[in-house]
Amino acid sequence: MDRAAAYARLDALFEGFARDRHAPGLVYGVVAGGRLDHLRAFGVQDIVERRPVGADSVFRIASMTKAFTALAVLALRDAGRLSLDAPVDEILPGFRAGRARGDAPPVRVRDLIHHTGGFVTDDPWGDRQLDMGAAGFDALMAADLPRARPPGLAFDYSNFGYAVLGRVIEAASGRPYADFMRQTLLSPLGMAASGFEAQDVPAAHRALGYAWIEEAWVAQPVLAHGAFGPMGGLWVSAADYAKYVAWLLAAWPPREAPETGPLARATVREIAIGHGPPQARAWGDHPPVPAVYGAGMIVASDPELGLYLTHSGGLPGYGSNVLLLPERGLGLFVFANVTYAQPAGVVRQAALTLHGKGLFPPRPRPVTPDLERARDAIVAAYAAGDIEAAPRAWAMNFRLDRESRLWNARLAGLRRRCGEVTSVTPLSAQSDLAGGFLMTCETGTVAAAFTLAPTDPPTIQSLTLGPPPRP
Repeated sequence: MDRAAAYARLDALFEGFARDRHAPGLVYGVVAGGRLDHLRAFGVQDIVERRPVGADSVFRIASMTKAFTALAVLALRDAGRLSLDAPVDEILPGFRAGRARGDAPPVRVRDLIHHTGGFVTDDPWGDRQLDMGAAGFDALMAADLPRARPPGLAFDYSNFGYAVLGRVIEAASGRPYADFMRQTLLSPLGMAASGFEAQDVPAAHRALGYAWIEEAWVAQPVLAHGAFGPMGGLWVSAADYAKYVAWLLAAWPPREAPETGPLARATVREIAIGHGPPQARAWGDHPPVPAVYGAGMIVASDPELGLYLTHSGGLPGYGSNVLLLPERGLGLFVFANVTYAQPAGVVRQAALTLHGKGLFPPRPRPVTPDLERARDAIVAAYAAGDIEAAPRAWAMNFRLDRESRLWNARLAGLRRRCGEVTSVTPLSAQSDLAGGFLMTCETGTVAAAFTLAPTDPPTIQSLTLGPPPRP
């Protein structure tokens, strides 16, 4: 199936979702190849003026804001202005809620990033706190708040924790949170339509939020930007968010190339480093997959999609989701203006649809010269029937683990069964120091998988030779 036909299927999928969820309006996008590859919008920004939703319609993306906040913290860490291991109450002296109790350690900055601060999961209470003023938040931080458990032990999703991160950003940067976010991320990425104040969004572009109650849409109040804004207050358009998604995806794969974004690529990749024990998570009707929380992103391992990053957003009036497949350079996102639309399942289904049609396959890992030299040595040893045909290729343990005569007997058996090499497939790299390939021979195929040792130059520490694995 070609890409246009696949996108037509996605259009129908999201249109049906919007109808089923009673969303007045919805927009979704597919980012691939470093750009917005497909965008489709349905419905209206508001039910009175009935302005249609488009690429420039601005939605509140709720908890998808958390990745922006986490990246801002990492930017301050990179600048030497913040330590992730610093106790929060040393940065914010009024943060009594984070002080050590009994034998528990203090809450650290990284605990807040990864939701391991021990605070109770606070959806949906936290969603109603967006406009909390500075004085009210000072009082909240100074209170002896109850905790679910000591910090550092387990994942407990905490909007309060990300609100505290906003204060950490202000203390470390010396600037108001919204100003620092604009300076550090929004402006460098060209996200001119995005920000934290609803009044800054032109009325002609703002998607108003609704709840579907007793078979009717009910307009939801717009909460102003306040102390809880760092956990879920960002307003963005699809056109702006696509720039952000493209920038995130450009951090993969690791490579030697000039840095071009507002943060180093290695820093961006930290959003995919999970902390805490994996938990089974399910989206929509799909079976659960193991997942951990990274830096503002959930890191999931899917049997079909592989590694992916995702996060939802939900507030009174809004629901959103993003799913990134870094190894494919592919991202999908959706915004809707209805309360807790919960679109994670349909976004994953869209990703599975593209995968099932063979579109956007994982990018092959770059093959290093060290892997190529090892492959050539293995092919030479097979062709000669003697591992001493490449004497310098083997690590010191290689002949100790299996004597040369036993290796040569193994090679002789394979050569009797399969014959001489006629062609060799391209290398498949599992890492910079491990890979595999196939040798097509006269009467059979031999699969080779090897790992190099940490020597200079790298030498082969382990090798398996045999029939190819079954698909």
